[in-house]
Amino acid sequence: MDFIAQNMAPIMFGCLVLFMLFGYPVAFALAANGIIFGWIGIELGLLHPALFQAMPERIFGIMNNDTLLAIPFFTFMGLILERSGMAEDLLDTIGQLFGPIRGGLAYAVIFVGALLAATTGVVAASVISMGLISLPIMMRYGYDTRLASGVIAASGTLAQIIPPSLVLIVMADALGRSVGDMYEAALIPGLVLTGLYVSYVLIVTLIKPSAAPALPAEARTKHGMKLFVHAMLVMVPPLLLIFLVLGTIFLGIATPTEGGAMGAAGALIMAMLRKRLSWALLKQAMEATARLTTFVVFILVGARVFSLTFYGVDGHIWVEHLLTDLPGGQIGFLIVVNVLVFFLAFFLDFFELAFIVVPLLGPVAEKLGIDLIWFGVLLGVNMQTSFMHPPFGFALFYLRSVAPKSVKTTDIYWGAVPFVLIQIIMVALIIVFPNIASYGEGHDVFHSKQTEEAPLELQLNLEDDPNAQGGQQDDNALLKQLQGGDSKDGESK
Repeated sequence: MDFIAQNMAPIMFGCLVLFMLFGYPVAFALAANGIIFGWIGIELGLLHPALFQAMPERIFGIMNNDTLLAIPFFTFMGLILERSGMAEDLLDTIGQLFGPIRGGLAYAVIFVGALLAATTGVVAASVISMGLISLPIMMRYGYDTRLASGVIAASGTLAQIIPPSLVLIVMADALGRSVGDMYEAALIPGLVLTGLYVSYVLIVTLIKPSAAPALPAEARTKHGMKLFVHAMLVMVPPLLLIFLVLGTIFLGIATPTEGGAMGAAGALIMAMLRKRLSWALLKQAMEATARLTTFVVFILVGARVFSLTFYGVDGHIWVEHLLTDLPGGQIGFLIVVNVLVFFLAFFLDFFELAFIVVPLLGPVAEKLGIDLIWFGVLLGVNMQTSFMHPPFGFALFYLRSVAPKSVKTTDIYWGAVPFVLIQIIMVALIIVFPNIASYGEGHDVFHSKQTEEAPLELQLNLEDDPNAQGGQQDDNALLKQLQGGDSKDGESK
C-alpha cells in the first residue's frame, strides 16, 4: 500500500494508457480512472472526501465555456460547404488552371486542400471530398498511385493547422490562451507547410516526370477568358468567406465564436445562392455537428474527472519534475515532448492528445519560459501526423473508404510516408526559426525561466542574518504541513 500511495500519479497515468490500449472509449476511460483512483486515494488518506464536491462546478464550467461554442459553428460551416458541392467546383476549376503543367492535378489538390482547410476546418470532409473527386481522375491520367493518395491525404490534414482549425480551438482552451492569437500564430506555419507539399511534388515531377503527367489537351475543356471568369466565380465566394471569418478575428472585430457564427451563416447563404440548400442537407449537417460536439464535450467531462484526481495526488508535480530535469533546457524539453507526442499519435486521436497530454505539458512549458501560443502551434503541427501515421491514421482510413478497389492499401500507406516526414521537418523548422509562428507584437517565444525569487534587498538580509534563514525554513516547513491538510481541496477547485 505504501508503494501505491507514493507512486499514485504514475500508476494512474499508466492505467489510463492501458485502458485506452484495450479499446475502451476515451471519455469513459478518463472518467473511470479519475473516480476509481479518487476512491483509492480517499481510502489511503491521500485525498479528502470533499474532493469530488468540486466536480459539479467543473462540469458547469465546461457548459459555461464560450470558447467551445466555436466548435459546432465551424463544424456546421464546413459540413454545409462540403455537401453543397464547393469542393467539386474548386477541384474542377483549379485542375483546369494547373492542367497544362506536370503535376498540375497534384498542385490543384494541395491548393484546394488549403482552401477547404481555411473554410471547413474538418479533415474528414476534405479527404473524402478530394478522394471521391480527384483520385479517380489522377489514376485515369497516369499518376503514380502512391503520390496521388499521399497528396490527397496530406492536403486534407491541412485543416488541422490552417485556421479555423478545431484542434487549435481545443488547444487554446487547454492552454488557457486566446483562440484568436492561436489562429494568428498558426497561419504562416500552415502556409509554409502547404509550400513544402508543393515543393515535394515539384521535386517528384523533376526526378520522375511519368509519376505526375500534365492533363492531355482533350481533358482541358475551358480556355482563355472563359476559364478566367469561371475561376473567379468559383474562387471568390470562398475567399470572401475566409476573410469574413479569419479577417474579422485577426482584426479584432469579432471573437472566434462570433467569427464561427458568421461563417456558418455565410455557408448557408453560399449554399442557397448555388441552389443546393435543402432540408436533407441541413438535417445531415446538424446531426453530424451534434455528434462531433457531443463527442468533444464527453471527452472534456472525462478529462475534468481525471484531472481532478490526478492533480489531487500531485500528478502535475510528478510530470513537472519529470520534464524540467531533462538535459538541454528548453530545446531538450521540446525535443522530448515532440517525440512523445509523435509516438502517442500512433494510438491517440488529436482530441485525446489535446485533452489528456497538453494540459500536463502546458504548465511545464510555461515554467521553462516557453510561450504557450507558440507551443500550442508547434504541438498542433506535430498532431497532424496522427492523421497520417500508417497504419492507424484516420486520413488514410477516410481515403481507403472512398478509393477505387484498384488502389492498394499498402500504396496509400507508403504514399503517406513522405508527407509525414515533411510534417516532421515543419516541426523542426518551427523550433529552429520560432518567429514562423509569431503573433501580435513584442512576444518572445523563449524567455527566461519563471522563478519565484525574493527581492534583492531581502536576499541580502537573509544572507547576513542566519536567524532569518532559519525562520524562513520554519515558515516553509509550516507551509508544507498546511498544504498536507488543505492543498488537495484547494487544487481541486
